[in-house]
Amino acid sequence: MNTVWVLGDQLNRHLGALADADPTTDRVLIIESTAKVTSKRWHVQRAHFVIASMRRFADELSAAGFEVDHRRSRSLADGFREHVDEFEPDEVIATEPASWDGLELFRDLGVTTVRSNQFLCHYQDFADWADGRNRLRMEDFYRWQRKRLGYLMDQDGEPVGGRWNFDDENREPPPGDESDPWAAPQTSRLDELDREVLADLDDVAFDNGGELWGTAPDGTWATTRRAALSRLRHFVDEVLPRFGPHEDAMVRRSWHLAHSTLSPYMNIGLLLPGEVCDAVQDAYDDGRVPLNSAEGFIRQVIGWREYVWGVYWLWMPEYRSANVLGADRALPPVFSGAASTEMNCVDHCLSTLHSKAYNHHIQRLMVLGNLAMLHGVDPWAMTTWMWSTFIDGAEWVMLPNVIGMSQWADGGRMATKPYAAGGNYIDTMSDYCGDCRFDRTQRVGDDACPFTTLYWDFLDRHHDRLVSNPRIARQVRAAEQLSDLDAVRSRAAVVRDRLDVGDL
Repeated sequence: MNTVWVLGDQLNRHLGALADADPTTDRVLIIESTAKVTSKRWHVQRAHFVIASMRRFADELSAAGFEVDHRRSRSLADGFREHVDEFEPDEVIATEPASWDGLELFRDLGVTTVRSNQFLCHYQDFADWADGRNRLRMEDFYRWQRKRLGYLMDQDGEPVGGRWNFDDENREPPPGDESDPWAAPQTSRLDELDREVLADLDDVAFDNGGELWGTAPDGTWATTRRAALSRLRHFVDEVLPRFGPHEDAMVRRSWHLAHSTLSPYMNIGLLLPGEVCDAVQDAYDDGRVPLNSAEGFIRQVIGWREYVWGVYWLWMPEYRSANVLGADRALPPVFSGAASTEMNCVDHCLSTLHSKAYNHHIQRLMVLGNLAMLHGVDPWAMTTWMWSTFIDGAEWVMLPNVIGMSQWADGGRMATKPYAAGGNYIDTMSDYCGDCRFDRTQRVGDDACPFTTLYWDFLDRHHDRLVSNPRIARQVRAAEQLSDLDAVRSRAAVVRDRLDVGDL
């Protein structure tokens, strides 16, 4: 009898090795790794989401007639060896893992791998697309994806509406009134399995020196495919029509706005990207959503998400150590919850992160990531923190998004300029600044916005590297001309020192 080994981010009957598995000839192996649980300071909702989904999927497979060896072991390697010793399978087969280390582990253990179909563009196909290109522009990749997959395309091979990209229509600031036009997310009722998972996680963490943090699960995150499909329908019917215009906005009165919050389910297999995009395409074809909303969302899935997946595999493993700006500061205590802050934007994002294990992409990039880059946080420290903190975290997700985008640690392989900004950007795209104790218009003085101070200091500190970059050279030249540049440098040193000790 063969064994099909299913990892915790491959929870779908239609994926890879499991797609062709037969209960009469194949046994399923699912391993909960104690080492994985204790390897990082996981947000409790992130840990619960994965483990509860694994256990429910194991139950579904058992109900479908499979013999499932669902075991808890010290490590994945130990669980594999224990399984082989007990069952002596003819062969152990698995879908390609989503991580570089996972693939190395499978090779070391002699596991036969089946090509993954968890993405619409396999990383080998991405490498073929990238071969010979001087620059891997996401927009070029996205258009290639649209053409070959057929989403939002006319029969003549041109994009619906005559445009590939409606991004300029999707950057409106928050609505000016206090109305809340965004439908509330669906929730699920916690049950005995959820309580068992939380108790087991507490025991594992306590017994093995690990640590969990954050608010306990409240039913926000689905842990079955059935519930994830319900959330997909809810998004398409109730949320997607309002997605486009304000997708970059940030408001205190809503943690979700019109974002899908579907990425966690795609990242562990409860949903597949093709079925998600098909649902959006159908809604557009039926006239239920505007083109800018449909295009903006599909671009995030078949464009950005799959682009990130492709460059992760293309540039690993060296990409982990990229750090062209020489950033070496520790993660500020406010990020870990060890300190509070008077910066409204940071406080709101971290409060939401504590309660939901989630921020949307602009909060990640332009508040938390921006602050880390301006401060000079070590990019790998920022990567591992986001990996363990966000509900949709994984190395392949966070490494390119942090190293390449938010920290510009690769020097421009992904992003043509650093996504650095002062308080004015945050004020434009959010309602955070109005009653903040800091003044976004000031760069020096005790009341100066830390983002504004650090922004000008960042341009000054990295002048020689950035002055020749056409996308940011004008701002660098402006920094040169500041009459109070010495005062900015002095204030920035104070801000960084206070961030380091958690007193800002």
